[in-house]
Amino acid sequence: MTMTLEQVAQALVADDKGILAADESSGTIKKRFDTIGLASTEETRRDYREMLFRSTEAMKNYISGVILYDETIRQSAKDGTPFVEILNAAGCIPGIKVDLGAKPLAFHPGETVTEGLDGLRGRCEEYHRLGARFTKWRAVISIGKDMPSRTCILANMHALARYAAIAQEAKLVPIVEPEVLMDGDHTIGRCAEVTEAVLRTLYTELALHGVVLERSLLKPNMVISGMDCPQQASVEEVAARTVQILRRTVPAAVPGIVFLSGGQSDELATAHLSAMNASYDLPWKLSFSYGRALQAAALKAWNGKTENVAAGQRAFSHRARMNSLAAAGQWTSDLERAA
Repeated sequence: MTMTLEQVAQALVADDKGILAADESSGTIKKRFDTIGLASTEETRRDYREMLFRSTEAMKNYISGVILYDETIRQSAKDGTPFVEILNAAGCIPGIKVDLGAKPLAFHPGETVTEGLDGLRGRCEEYHRLGARFTKWRAVISIGKDMPSRTCILANMHALARYAAIAQEAKLVPIVEPEVLMDGDHTIGRCAEVTEAVLRTLYTELALHGVVLERSLLKPNMVISGMDCPQQASVEEVAARTVQILRRTVPAAVPGIVFLSGGQSDELATAHLSAMNASYDLPWKLSFSYGRALQAAALKAWNGKTENVAAGQRAFSHRARMNSLAAAGQWTSDLERAA
């Protein structure tokens, strides 16, 4: 049965499930492989993703969808089964990253704008034929001296809205990802201020472009202290500040908010998500769309070796289960240690 865009969006935020972000570019996955001394080749990238996608417990019970990279959506497992078929068989919805990365913003040193609108309509139509049912586009906002500029916010939110409209035209659910980076020594208050400005602008632009909110998802940063800030906010303050900003800016028509982990440790990203779900009654589902925070332990356990596939899958299933509990507001550090 063909799902409507509303049904796809709702399925991606099904109870106690979240999204695996496996859309690392070739450059990013090389950096990840460097940490375990593994060469990044088409074969090793395939083996790694096959290890994740065939983690039966995780994929069937805790993961609703997977964001793929252009190479990955075209790949097959060692036995010749296309990855898209493996995901569909596990009940996971295939998705695809469609932006072409953040590039320097002219006349604004230190700031970027995400490119990829040229040719996007054709790429979206092709990805739909290849089996994708949702998409993702990431905008990057840095906090620093005189940053972000209004120009940077407007350029990136305008691009996100144009992307979302094109994706919906191509029968794909757009995930809009405006990431305010953790890099820097800014306070949680400054992060809250910037995140609010970004999200207000985003939803104004989405409305101007006719994007149907019920057919979209938001993938934001949490409101959090800068990585180098001497005073790190508590889990409870991060949850409270994040919920406050979301309530001010995100329309109730949006089916769900799937957070990025953004450089947080695995456990802290889980703790923050759980605190929000445990403490607040909200109009949208709050879940996860984690990359490194779901994969880091699995990558280390796998270590590029065939004999370690089962260990890698166990590590992945553990983190997926912990985040599933967080999506229900039921994660505790005691459960983490017991598992």
